[in-house]
Amino acid sequence: MMRGWRLVVAAIVLSLVQIGFLGWMITGRAAILRGGAEVLLKVEPVDPRDLLRGDYVSLSYEITNIPTSIVTNVREGASVTEAGPIFVRLHKEPDGFWRAVSASLDVPASAPPEPGEADIRGEVISGRPLEAGGSVRAHYGIERFYLPEGTGRAIENDMRVRPFAMRVAIAKDGTAQIRALVDEGKTLFEEPLY
Repeated sequence: MMRGWRLVVAAIVLSLVQIGFLGWMITGRAAILRGGAEVLLKVEPVDPRDLLRGDYVSLSYEITNIPTSIVTNVREGASVTEAGPIFVRLHKEPDGFWRAVSASLDVPASAPPEPGEADIRGEVISGRPLEAGGSVRAHYGIERFYLPEGTGRAIENDMRVRPFAMRVAIAKDGTAQIRALVDEGKTLFEEPLY
């Protein structure tokens, strides 16, 4: 009889842990969307469809390729990038878009961002040459945006003829979440908080 009771208690505890973990993930994302610094990034399309998950737009940003000239702490003697974090300082330009002005490998910049600036955290793709005139390639976890069924192909085609942008929320630690897809200043699709 005691053994059956222990199994029930273990199942309940395991269920509560799983629910707590999912709740933590959802509220973490919602907190970034609600209170994170909002930036506008230019995007470029890559691919519009996933057979299992539906329509999406796979994106690349202007900040995907960071010029090595703005990376402040390249290790002496390093010739190629190693996988790891990169913190990119973004600055709001007069046209409303945010662009990279500096970057730091592994650790955030020592000075906090000033008004009109934000730090986004990415992951460096390893094996890129660090020569002068080169670039460091980074991913920020915001490279896919899922769309209502049947709209991916049309949006991808439109992206090839006119500029689109993503409104992105960035937490204080640099974690980014997509907030909305923007077409010539008009919000097409917005992510719900939950």
